[in-house]
Amino acid sequence: MLPLVVDLLILAKTFYRTRFVPPSPARGPRKSRPMSANQAGHPAEGPTAWAHAVRVVKAEHFDPNTAQTSGMHRVTAVSGETVGSKGIWAGITDVAPHAATGTHHHGEQETVIYVISGHVRMRWGDRLEHEADAGAGDFIYVSPFVPHQEINPADETSKWVIVRNGHDPIVINLEAVDDAQREATSLTHPRVLSRDLP
Repeated sequence: MLPLVVDLLILAKTFYRTRFVPPSPARGPRKSRPMSANQAGHPAEGPTAWAHAVRVVKAEHFDPNTAQTSGMHRVTAVSGETVGSKGIWAGITDVAPHAATGTHHHGEQETVIYVISGHVRMRWGDRLEHEADAGAGDFIYVSPFVPHQEINPADETSKWVIVRNGHDPIVINLEAVDDAQREATSLTHPRVLSRDLP
């Protein structure tokens, strides 16, 4: 213990003996310069250097022309097509009351879902053998290539914000691998939809 105390005392003496050097006096006001070019390729100089670097996408400009899965409705807000994004996609998805989506995955893209309203029951795996529930205010993360299905077990529409790490969405709708999965994917299958909410 004593060597540690000695080392700390030596360190403290060294620190307090270090001479404080005040910053050099200001040389007058600095001229404002435009920021340098960034990786997105926006120009470095000029009055319009950053004019299109931020985009507001109003709800009336959401694009419904995106890949769909049965049982849900997706619209695109941010994509390569709508804003020129290079590596991200974002949109809104609605799942109707008591609906289950078809089984699908999103290729190599990671997906983040933020539940705005309603409930969602996520099922995933080769045979949809895993399950978890989420509600308003929850986030859901879906790994790449994971077969999954969303179920809305409630009486109201479930609405979500979805973000993926690609400028255009990948949606691969899958065929059911057996009768059990075919039943689980059915939009009206009571065994899946009628269980109590969390």
